[in-house]
Amino acid sequence: MSSLLEELWYGNIEPQEQFLSGNTHFKELVSIMAKDREKLSADFTPEQNEWLEKYDDIINEMHSTAEVEAFKFGFRLAVGLFKETSI
Repeated sequence: MSSLLEELWYGNIEPQEQFLSGNTHFKELVSIMAKDREKLSADFTPEQNEWLEKYDDIINEMHSTAEVEAFKFGFRLAVGLFKETSI
């Protein structure tokens, strides 16, 4: 049986997917965003769609960076709390 730490190390646990999997509000927002983006894309010229793709890439990179930083902060916070309560 593998440990939680091993599962995390081998990429079998993806925290960003775990905490959002049951969040219906988040799913609704993603659905609305996808529909609206599809409408935009249908009305745009090929050049405008290229700009939209670049914009999406930047937004995705920003979100990924924020998720990593939130994970690191949460991990540090948990370790700090563990240290305080273990002494």
